[in-house]
Amino acid sequence: MRTEQMLSQKEFVMPTKVVSGIGAARNVGEEVKQLGVTKAMIVTDKGIYNAGITQPIEKSLKEAGIDVHVFNEIQGEPDTELIALGSKAFNENKCDGLVAIGGGSSMDTAKAVGVEVVHGEPVLNYEASDNGKPLEKRIPPLTTIPTTAGTGSEVTQWAVIKDPVREIKFNVGGPLIPAHLAVIDPELHLSMPRHITAATGVDALSHAIECYTMNQSQPITDSVALLAMEYVAKYLRRAYANGNDIEARYHMAQAAMLAGLSYGSDSAGAAHAMAQTLGGMVPVMHGQCVSAMLPAVMEFNWKGAPDKFARIAKALGVDTEGMSTEEAAKASVLAVEQLVKDVEIPTLLEQGVNPDEIDRYAKAAFEDPQTFGNPRDVDLDGYKWIYRRCLGLEESTLY
Repeated sequence: MRTEQMLSQKEFVMPTKVVSGIGAARNVGEEVKQLGVTKAMIVTDKGIYNAGITQPIEKSLKEAGIDVHVFNEIQGEPDTELIALGSKAFNENKCDGLVAIGGGSSMDTAKAVGVEVVHGEPVLNYEASDNGKPLEKRIPPLTTIPTTAGTGSEVTQWAVIKDPVREIKFNVGGPLIPAHLAVIDPELHLSMPRHITAATGVDALSHAIECYTMNQSQPITDSVALLAMEYVAKYLRRAYANGNDIEARYHMAQAAMLAGLSYGSDSAGAAHAMAQTLGGMVPVMHGQCVSAMLPAVMEFNWKGAPDKFARIAKALGVDTEGMSTEEAAKASVLAVEQLVKDVEIPTLLEQGVNPDEIDRYAKAAFEDPQTFGNPRDVDLDGYKWIYRRCLGLEESTLY
């Protein structure tokens, strides 16, 4: 760890109670009741709702004496217009709690709705930037029940929302926005399609790797990040190959949660700076996008933290015996590159990213606040190189 990292003051906030186990979601009612909720707004998308995934959870809530209103208007990644619609529904139906069921979009929507209803103004006013206000009030009691194993939003202090006017995604966060309760139930992950299993799984890995190597890392976040990496390396291919492998689903659900905790009170690095800004300009799925970028970002970054990248190789199952630090660091990049291939993540070109727009994409990434966390200094030219590498316009530096 760099001397300046050791000298800087750190903090780690964990305001979320985590309940995990096979079938845990079926018994969520009494847990939510203990939060003081009398009427819960379920936040989900139509696909999950129409598949009947919310039904046992609704049943448990009602059996605990909690009234339910379902808000299932989510389509894709949330924007400021959706949040305003959700806030209106929460207030009009006199709800006093939130239950998010789904992937990162559902959980981020619920967090942002919570911000709006307690502050009485648009979530955009609380953007994590020089111009944004800090959050002043705790959101209403929020329970997060993830149906994917990737975003970690069930335990993070962040929500990522699109601003359609500026064509960017922005973060809102702090210790007042996390869920009060997270319920990790791998049974809910069994119906996850293979491409979602892949994208969310590598997304979880990207959280762990970026947070382990970021400038703001600390021992407590390092520890959960490393275990998340080990779980992804061991279980993602299994979950991808056999969606009914409940052991693999269980450990991938834990990996996503642990990787979410590795964010601590800070952010990530270049891969998320690129993916979040690109997602505001191009209709890409966040998980697939960041997964396709991760090997190239690691290839750029390993020189900034070679010891940590060498340790990543071990966590990913690479036999580093006899390797130098540099060789092991490079091996970590190759191991992730192989995992991305094995779970068939589409390339950025296949996802519709235009090579002619690299300058625009790079500028947006450079201006993203997560650039600060990157372990290697990255300027505009650095982002352009990474984009070219992702798009097959640069040769690998590892061979």
